[in-house]
Amino acid sequence: MSISVALPYIQIILSVLLIGGILLQSSEAGLGGAFGGGDSFNSTQHERRGAEKTIFRLTLTIAVLFSLSAFAAILLR
Repeated sequence: MSISVALPYIQIILSVLLIGGILLQSSEAGLGGAFGGGDSFNSTQHERRGAEKTIFRLTLTIAVLFSLSAFAAILLR
């Protein structure tokens, strides 16, 4: 099986993992934070620790892999 045949399946798996990683991350900002508002407590820097840091790094890694696979799909056409 060539990479051009397997690439769409790889992208589907990476996209599902990326969506799951994003949804697992805790949202510190409420609806007001989405529009630039919020109180001073929510706007402070938040340091990730433990499982939150691991999920963040895995999500970032999956996002980079997905971007590279999308770029490879463009090059292989």
